[in-house]
Amino acid sequence: MNLPETASLFVFLAGFVVGLGAVTVIDLHGFLGRKSSYWTVATTRTHKITKPLIWLGITLAVIGGFFYHQINGFSSIAKIHLALAVILILNGFFLSFVVSPFLLKREAKGQDSKLLPRKLQFKITISFLISFFGWWSALLLLVWHLLHIR
Repeated sequence: MNLPETASLFVFLAGFVVGLGAVTVIDLHGFLGRKSSYWTVATTRTHKITKPLIWLGITLAVIGGFFYHQINGFSSIAKIHLALAVILILNGFFLSFVVSPFLLKREAKGQDSKLLPRKLQFKITISFLISFFGWWSALLLLVWHLLHIR
């Protein structure tokens, strides 16, 4: 493995560390916040930290993945990584531009301890599942790829 390949793989993996770590934290908060006003408040506050970390993670993963796959050839794994990145980015738009403003407005009104409406909870649950499984699937594919090219 040469320096450009090593550097691109490092950035790729750093994206997973940062992004998947933040996704795991906010997913756990969101799950606990479904029926608890305490965890609803905690989720609202925590998402202010995790949201930029998730975007940093996806950015690092996409940049690192692009250069890594460019060096190693755009295989079927690269195409799946690209598809997962697009799905995660679209999902991130929903969370960042629909859910986050809703949470911040409620917080500004002093209503951040109220449980979220059922309809929004359902959409957030679907979104979190997409995020969680998208990140873990992409990491699993990368590990599988690394083990099978050597």
